[in-house]
Amino acid sequence: MLATQKHSAFARSFLVLVLMEFMAVFAWASDQPPREVRDLIELGFEKLAQVNITSVSKKEENLLDAAAAVYVVTQEDIRRSGAASIPEALRMVPGLQVARIDANKWAITSRGFNGRYASKLLVLMDGRSIYTPLFAGVYWEVQDTLLEDVDRIEVIRGPGATLWGANAVNGVINIITKKAGETQGGLATGGGGDEERGFGGLRYGGKLNGNASYRAYAKYFNRDSFVDESGKDGTDEWDQYRGGFRVDWDSSQDDSLTFQGDAYSGNAGQTMTQPALAPPYSRTFDGDINVSGENVLARWKRSFSSSSDMEIQLYYDNNEYGEEDVGRSDLDIFDLDFQHRFMLGERHQVIWGLGYRYIHGKFDSSFAVSFDPENRADHLFTAFLQDEIAIIHDRLHLIVGSKFEHNDYTGSEAQPNGRLVWTPDPRHTVWTAISRAVRTPSWSDHGIRINFLAFPGFDGSTVLSSLNGGRNFDSEELLAYELGYRLQPSDRLFFDLSTFYNVYNNLLTSEPGAPFYETTPAPAHLATPLRFGNKMDGETYGVEAAATWDVTEAWRLMAGYSWLNMDLNGA
Repeated sequence: MLATQKHSAFARSFLVLVLMEFMAVFAWASDQPPREVRDLIELGFEKLAQVNITSVSKKEENLLDAAAAVYVVTQEDIRRSGAASIPEALRMVPGLQVARIDANKWAITSRGFNGRYASKLLVLMDGRSIYTPLFAGVYWEVQDTLLEDVDRIEVIRGPGATLWGANAVNGVINIITKKAGETQGGLATGGGGDEERGFGGLRYGGKLNGNASYRAYAKYFNRDSFVDESGKDGTDEWDQYRGGFRVDWDSSQDDSLTFQGDAYSGNAGQTMTQPALAPPYSRTFDGDINVSGENVLARWKRSFSSSSDMEIQLYYDNNEYGEEDVGRSDLDIFDLDFQHRFMLGERHQVIWGLGYRYIHGKFDSSFAVSFDPENRADHLFTAFLQDEIAIIHDRLHLIVGSKFEHNDYTGSEAQPNGRLVWTPDPRHTVWTAISRAVRTPSWSDHGIRINFLAFPGFDGSTVLSSLNGGRNFDSEELLAYELGYRLQPSDRLFFDLSTFYNVYNNLLTSEPGAPFYETTPAPAHLATPLRFGNKMDGETYGVEAAATWDVTEAWRLMAGYSWLNMDLNGA
């Protein structure tokens, strides 16, 4: 009865929001200003019309026309905020939960289920996935670049799986850097202080010929640790070196090539507590974290016309992440992606693509954390198809499509969606969507063991509790319903409202397994495992609102509000 009342209350609230959004549109339509006044007002749209995005539909489109809950952090926003890292720059995104765990770790997600490894948020940098297949999440501490070279950060709140694939369940973040031609000349930055002990960056860009530009950069920072409740310094200080390059070449009027790469190395500290098989049954110690990695990416784009093009992207990514007395992972990722966009008749804009990803990983286990097997190779095959149908040109568009994937954990997955966007006028946009997305298992979901607690048993022997991967762990599933409205009443004022209702199935749970005796490592002990399962379902719903007011050219006010309710049921 209580569940029925909750669903009824939500349905009424959701209906009220829908009616309010459409009433706002119809109220405007019934009282339009004279044509001369509208001409003057529409001059103000030029600034917002310059904000183009690519993450929603894998093609360039205006922010106002996007059929998704999308927010763009521009270079100007980053500069004004004073953010020193990408996670800090994301704090200004409405509806995005950004939490700093310690000096060198973050938890970031959208629309719930946040944690150190938030598994339902897909993150890309210049189209390269930085979502780790090891733990199903993002190592935010190693995602960095020269912030002055970031063009924009596009954030989609809600599913993006039809184009981007599995794990784009609750959102997609795409960090897009500037083209090399936009970063010509030299740049030097530096500073220091109490928390930012020292930081600096160098970048130089130039021309290779009339149609090719390049840049190279180097960056370093050393950041202090946090303090505990007593005011004592912690052990989570960290430092990192990073360098990279980018080359953009317009080889012909219709062809463009991009070649870029990065490399990094760093160290961090942390305080860990681990179980022990002998009294006092735990130990706390200060451990080091060592990280390193490199990646290279090549992209070729050919334009056939203003409405038709194709793109081939290839990248290689290697990263190593080692924690003292925990373990060390070494991942190699090879990814190939192809997409083609074209017009079919006068009303259908079709985009389709194919992809392949090869992942090889190895993990050096410890008593605290181990993997079975310690070496693994996975293959991912993908295809997608999407059709944008102009029901009424420049006014009403229907978008339908699906992503099809085959992975080594759950086999085949389909992730369809349907979106409808109505733009009665350049100042107003109403959109709605229904989507299916999945979070496929990671290596840890099937093969990890984490020993987290030891204590004496009744017979004097040691009991060791562990969290274990489940071989039968399946994909987590989402069915999402969304509705949004955007309004720009003047050139200095912008409003964005989004609502959503998400239904989840097969969510991650920890199920008790049968106890058993182990003799390795000594001494012999009783193991009491918990195993990953899919015995939780639930629903979430909420509202996200944002407003931007450019009071003057130098003064901008930004406000955001988000409300989220979660009802989860299961073990």
